[in-house]
Amino acid sequence: MAVEHRAHTTWEGDLQSGSGVFTLGSGATGPQQVTWKARAEDASAGTSPEELIAAALSSCFSMALSGGLARAGTPPTSLDTDVVSTFEGGVGITKLAVTVRGDVPGIEEGAFREAAEQAKENCPVSKALMGNVELTLDAALA
Repeated sequence: MAVEHRAHTTWEGDLQSGSGVFTLGSGATGPQQVTWKARAEDASAGTSPEELIAAALSSCFSMALSGGLARAGTPPTSLDTDVVSTFEGGVGITKLAVTVRGDVPGIEEGAFREAAEQAKENCPVSKALMGNVELTLDAALA
């Protein structure tokens, strides 16, 4: 069964001095401002598409890793996943760096790293990005 997810953005003005506001169809957050300044100069000036991609990848990856670990009989107590999205003006997103630390009882470090690699290869967001941007992984037990 296919599920559709939606978002909406209203943009006013030109790229450099304008700004936009997006909302999520789920209503999970209130309206969020997006600006060129936040995207290319000052991350504290609002959010950016690159930050949203980092959030999408960190949550998708965490869900995929949690599921894979549980299927292997070693469900995690917790996973802490950070994603850094690198944006270069005029080029685009050049790198996504995933760092995950896991509290997973009964698993060896190598098995955890292999499960994390499988999650990186198979989560729907990373699959959508693969081949378009460098995707790195640093996985270790906490």
